Amino acid sequence: MSKYHVNKKGYYGPFGGAYIPEMLYPNVEELQQKYMEIMQEESFQQEFQELLKDYVGRPSPLYLAKRLSARYGANIFLKREDLNHTGAHKINNTIGQILLAERLGKKRIIAETGAGQHGVATATVCALKGLECVVYMGEIDIQRQAPNVARMKMMGATVVAAQSGSKTLKDATNEALRDWINNPIDTHYIIGSVVGPHPYPDLVARFQSIISEETKRQLTEKTGNSLPDYVLACVGGGSNAAGMFYHFLEDEQVKLIAVEAAGHGIKSGESAATTALGKEGVLHGSRSILMQTEDGQVTEPYSISAGLDYPGIGPQHAWLYKSGRGKYVSITDDEAMQAGLLLTKLEGIIPAIESSHALAYLEKMTFQGNENVVICLSGRGDKDLDNYMKYFGF
Repeated sequence: MSKYHVNKKGYYGPFGGAYIPEMLYPNVEELQQKYMEIMQEESFQQEFQELLKDYVGRPSPLYLAKRLSARYGANIFLKREDLNHTGAHKINNTIGQILLAERLGKKRIIAETGAGQHGVATATVCALKGLECVVYMGEIDIQRQAPNVARMKMMGATVVAAQSGSKTLKDATNEALRDWINNPIDTHYIIGSVVGPHPYPDLVARFQSIISEETKRQLTEKTGNSLPDYVLACVGGGSNAAGMFYHFLEDEQVKLIAVEAAGHGIKSGESAATTALGKEGVLHGSRSILMQTEDGQVTEPYSISAGLDYPGIGPQHAWLYKSGRGKYVSITDDEAMQAGLLLTKLEGIIPAIESSHALAYLEKMTFQGNENVVICLSGRGDKDLDNYMKYFGF
């Protein structure tokens, strides 16, 4: 296996592993032993590919944004994950995991969500398969992502508010893990990002790798070359970036740029710029880089975008950062909001505020004029209209 993918023990370099309470061993071990075998079954692949095509609407287009390209002086392609059913990349993973859960005989599904897109995607596949669904969501996120909460409830999911800590994604994840410890037999936990104990970071990245798989094919059709000069994606836990980077990891000439949320500024005390502020430690079941105090307590993150409001990054991202394969940068709330508005005005596409962070980094890049740049437009901005309206005073 490549040096950038997971090894047999569940590690990416020094990061990864499964640091879990004893009560979770049976669940996690079952997944570790069976996930690859199940995913490689012909019937699994057939159902997965059919649902991606007929239910999600894949392949998602690779769009050459001409007016944006003219502004920055490069060929800027947007990988349109915002056009998927439910409005983001999250559905790629939940479809894969619901098929996995079915084959493991699980009848109840739990999930955590920040921006609500993963919660919606989980509620969607549970409705599709007729399985019970419980979604944990921070109390603050429930307030700032009300339309997504309504969508989950319409699909029959129970939404449980996490009221501890910062009442955001980290706390929702803690609650979901507690639930799983208490219901080990019949419950599958659909983690929404490339975080958590092994095999989740690898499992989620594999389901999301459809993004870069399609991109290579589409870029060849458009340019005659499957390899772009740059690939950009926003990173909270990092699932859209893991999927966008996946099939380019071995192609060292492709520059990978992961954009984190600097919030009010890296040094402001209100930020989620993990690689700039974090150090190595264990969070939610794996060894990675996370924001923490001197004595190892997790620091509260902050971002205007609920999906990037997380104090760590997935272990694969920690390794891409530490090994130098990926460049990890950060963008403030203000920069992201302006970039979101700019895309809307230039291309008629309203991006999720998460994706706007990746778009904003274009302002800091210089191009010769012929580079091909692919940006993962991980989600659509419908869920963020309230935030946009407040910010710009519409």
